[in-house]
Order: sequence, then C-alpha cells, then structure tokens
Amino acid sequence: MSKIYIVSTPIGNLKDMTLRAIDALNSVDLILCEDTRVTRKLLDAYNIKKPTQSYHKHSKLSKIDYILELLGSGKNLALVSDAGTPTISDPGSFLISEVIKNFPEEVEVISIPGASAVTAALSISGFDADKFKFFGFPPHKKGRKTFFENIAEEKDTVVFYESKHRIEKALDALAGLLGDRQVVLCRELTKVFETAYRGTVKEVLEKLQKDKILGEFVVVVDKK
Repeated sequence: MSKIYIVSTPIGNLKDMTLRAIDALNSVDLILCEDTRVTRKLLDAYNIKKPTQSYHKHSKLSKIDYILELLGSGKNLALVSDAGTPTISDPGSFLISEVIKNFPEEVEVISIPGASAVTAALSISGFDADKFKFFGFPPHKKGRKTFFENIAEEKDTVVFYESKHRIEKALDALAGLLGDRQVVLCRELTKVFETAYRGTVKEVLEKLQKDKILGEFVVVVDKK
C-alpha cells in the first residue's frame, strides 16, 4: 500500500518542526511543495535529502494525474505547504480528495500534525474555542462585503486570515459591523516580531497603524 503523508511544517519558527515530520519526510520518495524554494530551506535546515516537486493552486490537472500515477506505482509521497498544515485553506485539499476517490483502499492518507496558524491564534486569544468557525482568506473583490457581513452574523468565535496588503481594509470593513465585539489580531505568529493586538476592531486598527504592517495576519473575533 502506498502512502501520502500530509505533513505540517512550521509557520515561522523552524524549531516547531516535529520529530515525526522529519521522519516522514526522510522516508518518502518525493515531497510535493507549494513552493520548492521555501521548502528547500526547511529541508536543508534538517538535512533532509529528498527530491521535491511543486504542487500549488495554479498546477494543471496533468500534475494531479502524474501524482496519482506515482502513487499507483507504489511510490510514497509527502505533501507540505509553505507553512502550517496542508489542505487547510490550501489547494492540497483537492489533491487529497482525488487520491481518496481514485485509491479508496490502495493508498493510505496519513496526517503528520503540527503547527497551524488557526489553532495558534485561538490558543492565545482568550476567547471560547469550544466551538469556532474558520473562514479562510476573504475574497479580493467579488463577495468580500458578504464575507465580512457573514462574520458579523456568526454567534460563535470566528477565525480568518488576511495579508498585509489588505488587513487595514479588512478591519475597516468590520469596524462598522462588529461594534464593541472584541477581536485579537495576530501578526507574525511564532516569529521574532510576534504581536497580538487586542480590543474592539477600531482599537486594534489604531494600534496596528502605529506599528509596521508586515507578515501574515490571523484575525480572531469573539463570539456574540
């Protein structure tokens, strides 16, 4: 039976790599990466000498066919993203659905859990995480207004991602919808300049604008 490992990798701090992740990557025939250059830095840090190949949201269907052929011929593979857990707000989910559909019994899909920005942000938020909704990234254009309106309507804790280029606009959009509802904005999680901004959306936006707007952001919105 072939295996494909879904391997979580650090979201910033390389020391968050797990021993099991290192073992899994050392055991496979090929590592599928979101960006081979990013993954190579991680592999070099742990002296992992395995070939890599790109698989990302722009990959053609022929790439999936090639991956399925490898699994069908008995090869063992690993799937990693640039950071965090593959398939979570990540194109890897489609690949794994195709693997399961084509090889329901012949290929074992194995999780190698580890770092995730969603759970990292929730863990330091101080909000109730017994039940929460993850919204991924907001759309860039069409559907963006509805995205934030849906967050405002949610009764449970909400988590979503945003880039440095659009985080101010995202907070602006939420400011008129959330009122005094508390949020935590996490910047550069696990990295040197990790910061958690806390307060209402307006308060958090004011704090952010006094600082350097860099890195990826995770926003946690408290439940109603």
